[in-house]
Amino acid sequence: MAPTNTVNVDLQRERDKCTFNITELTHLIDGGPQNTEERKKREDMVLKEGIHVEDVPSEYLSHKEKYELAIKKACLLFKMIRRLQEEENTGMENYRAVLGGMLGSAILRDGSPLTLHYVMFIPTLMGQGTVEQQAYWIGRAFNLDIIGTYAQTELGHGTFIRGLETTATYDPATKEFVLHSPTLTAYKWWPGGLAHTANYCIVMAQLYTKGQCHGIHPFVVQLRDENTHMPLPGVKVGEIGVKLGMNGTNNGFLGFDHVRIPRDHMLMKNSKVLEDGTYVNAPSSKLTYGTMMFVRVMLVHDMCNYMAKAVTVATRYSAVRHQSQPKPNEPEPQILDYVTQQHKLLVGISSVHAFRLSAQWLWNMYNNVTAELEAGDMERLPELHALSCCLKAVTTADAAECVERCRLACGGHGYMLSSSLPTMYGLVSAACTYEGENTVMLLQTARYLVKAWQQARAGSSVPPTVQYLARAAARRHPPWENTVEGLILGFQQVAASKVSQCVQTIEKRQNSGMAYEDAWNLTSVQLISASEAHCRAILLSSYYEETKALVPAASPALRKVLEQMVDLYVVYWALQKLGDLLRFTSISERDIEQLQSWYESLLTSLRPNAVGLVDAFDIRDEILHSTLGSYDGRVYERLMEEALKSPLNQEPVNQSFQNYLKPLMQGKL
Repeated sequence: MAPTNTVNVDLQRERDKCTFNITELTHLIDGGPQNTEERKKREDMVLKEGIHVEDVPSEYLSHKEKYELAIKKACLLFKMIRRLQEEENTGMENYRAVLGGMLGSAILRDGSPLTLHYVMFIPTLMGQGTVEQQAYWIGRAFNLDIIGTYAQTELGHGTFIRGLETTATYDPATKEFVLHSPTLTAYKWWPGGLAHTANYCIVMAQLYTKGQCHGIHPFVVQLRDENTHMPLPGVKVGEIGVKLGMNGTNNGFLGFDHVRIPRDHMLMKNSKVLEDGTYVNAPSSKLTYGTMMFVRVMLVHDMCNYMAKAVTVATRYSAVRHQSQPKPNEPEPQILDYVTQQHKLLVGISSVHAFRLSAQWLWNMYNNVTAELEAGDMERLPELHALSCCLKAVTTADAAECVERCRLACGGHGYMLSSSLPTMYGLVSAACTYEGENTVMLLQTARYLVKAWQQARAGSSVPPTVQYLARAAARRHPPWENTVEGLILGFQQVAASKVSQCVQTIEKRQNSGMAYEDAWNLTSVQLISASEAHCRAILLSSYYEETKALVPAASPALRKVLEQMVDLYVVYWALQKLGDLLRFTSISERDIEQLQSWYESLLTSLRPNAVGLVDAFDIRDEILHSTLGSYDGRVYERLMEEALKSPLNQEPVNQSFQNYLKPLMQGKL
């Protein structure tokens, strides 16, 4: 961080009036002083290598050049991490820290072509492979002897994986599977690293043996020669083209023309195909979806990182930027002094904490359920699946909205790529569709909620996260209270009422003679609304409960700010969802007036701590990579410095003047 004497005076003034110890909050976010120290040490080690430094900003490169630079950086990064592993013997910690945290984004700002190798290829081998398959493949993958990716989505089918068309047909005569893409729409489309990076791939395909289809199964398929990297016979592979964001990810397409692989290249931890072609079923078809659930759980945490960056940039800029003159003959105020600006930013800051604590809570649940699965207990798998689906959908949508709100909060300068906000938006908005399109995810959760409501109505026990449905089914509606606890109960009542209405509507339509599937489709808009309401209730209650468990160890000053942020988050969403609260609870007009006053009071109380709160995220300038959000607040100097790096500014007169402009002006074109 920059010395105090080089910091913008407005930004320094903001830090001076912060009411809590910023370092204490950083330690709390990191999980303790030791974790903070280790993170800083790791950042120092990685960034001093200089891999992130670019002579010409990558924004000015061609698409092909961007990929080549991304590969160069990714290889140098993993070479460095491998060296650190050998020097420190730290296991997988450095890999996880770089891939799952913010550090990698300092080096590969628009996505990495190697991400899926670690995030999906290796976890699928671990989750779906037999002990023997793991012993063979995982060692090669960890050592980067091979580079893998994960191919599920096809040109014609995405989230609906039962509709995938790629086939894997077993040939008992040769003990091989034959992979084939029978149509153009069967081509795999989107996998990161697939285009020109990976030489192996886990392919999800429809398994056929003895003339029967047994549904989607995972297969390890070699795509390219290990020495020449040329595509193997029958493998049709390439890149899908330029996208809104993630243009360093090397997303690709993949088709097969009767490509043969050995029988043991089917991952057989769960389902199996014997040598004679006999199919042995898995204990549960849901076990195949473990990798997808893992990624969805991790996505919730990723959203925290993107949002923390965005609010850091926008809040610091808002402290430096002065605009307008509300009172005559007085200086232009900082735009952070406008309540509308506080409204845009402070809920984003509290959302980071809400998502972080909810992500940790979900991660603990994921680990517990995974351990239960290993022991053969699948009772809580549907609950985890429903939670990971709706949290993935709601957090990615909220994060995209938050990043865009931060961009708008920075006015015209937020539109500059050098602010990093447009790039962040490209990355976050992508998450709304990958690993399960958000509407489909919410409908997945809705199926679970409908079943849970029916169980609760029948008097059966339900899992903890839907326990509130049992209270509602028993018609126990607490009176309205304008407290955080009261608001959370109100959100639970809204969710339960919406689920109840959906069930009643579906049953009414069925009773009139309509097929269940048609009744479901006609009710699907309501079902999505019910799922989102359920997720809001989960996010509010987990943020409140997890913060309540944390604050006793915090200093009084920090405890007060943490509690104010919870209040702000809960009250903000109450005001956003007033229509639902008016419809399904006993909230009154007077209660709403009090909520509005409470919200405005919270904005005023948190205003002096806005910069301190984002400073506590402790995101280095190299990771932010933003002209607007640097620690020193030299916004205008950095904007000009970055503008001068443009290749168009390297010569006073561009050749187009002689070729086109001059002839045009002289009438000779």
